[in-house]
Amino acid sequence: MDGDTFVTKDGFIMNTFGYEHPDDRVFAFLKYIPAQFKGLFNVEMLTRTWKFGTSELTNQLFRAEKLYTAKNYQTFIEAFRKTFPNYLYYDQTRGKELITAPLDAIEQVFVPKDRLVWLQNLPNPDGLQKTALNLIDLISKESGVDCTDLGIHGSIALDMHAPESDIDFVVYGTENFRLMEEAIQRLVNAAKLSYIAGNRIEAARKFQGKYLGKIFMYNATRKPDEVTAKFGDYTYTPLEPVRFAATVCSDAETMYRPATYKISSYQPQDDQSELNLDKIPVQIVSNIGCYRNVARTGQQVKAAGTLEKVQNTRDGAAFYQVVVGTATSEEEYIWPT
Repeated sequence: MDGDTFVTKDGFIMNTFGYEHPDDRVFAFLKYIPAQFKGLFNVEMLTRTWKFGTSELTNQLFRAEKLYTAKNYQTFIEAFRKTFPNYLYYDQTRGKELITAPLDAIEQVFVPKDRLVWLQNLPNPDGLQKTALNLIDLISKESGVDCTDLGIHGSIALDMHAPESDIDFVVYGTENFRLMEEAIQRLVNAAKLSYIAGNRIEAARKFQGKYLGKIFMYNATRKPDEVTAKFGDYTYTPLEPVRFAATVCSDAETMYRPATYKISSYQPQDDQSELNLDKIPVQIVSNIGCYRNVARTGQQVKAAGTLEKVQNTRDGAAFYQVVVGTATSEEEYIWPT
């Protein structure tokens, strides 16, 4: 499922992306790079390093300063092509090459809900682990969302955290996510938590906060019965870059990755071509995690991305959407207005 973390036989630590995958591999993005392969990836790295387990491959890990830029994604593709081409896959449904992990290259998988059970059963949790457990217990009780529908993610889940690490947790299911949002708002109002909002996207999402001096963040993952499509059900044909304003008419799937915003009142902006009534997009789909949950039903947004034609491979039905996060441009976004 989206957000599951895994370690490959080559020592790369990656996160699963999305819910639709080919039979023999999963779409993923690279999170941590073993020290011996750092020189292959010509991107700016964070100065901090991590250690995972006892393997020589993962004794020292680096992370790109910016994980999700179009430039860095293309740099990662070129690095894999030269040395680890088995991590690349030409996706015929999209007509492009993407980063993946072959199933036979995956050595260990960390599923957030399973890692929470592991954390709850630790005999001697450290200070940050205790704080994470207390936070999850507090929010679970306030929201009514059972801990079986929650999970722990990030460095705590991988047991490679430091005292200054964030608490990153996961909520499974649409209804549970909305209950969690409401509960966190009540806890903020009661001064038991506080929000962190360094920019207008963070202020709109309200996904990041502080608890007892520790930064926490949370995101949503679909439950299995909320995954309704499988790989190959649709083909995606890019048409042209667009900039536009629109009204969100459904926010039912905006919390996931990819995030889907159903839209109406589509209006091209600036020097865009005249409105083509045959190609009006019905939704915005964001592959970029920071644009999850930034607008609600009835709100207006400004967005830039690539207009795509989406065609059902079973019955031939087609519709149009705008994709934000195509890894082809840095000028793709969703801004609430």
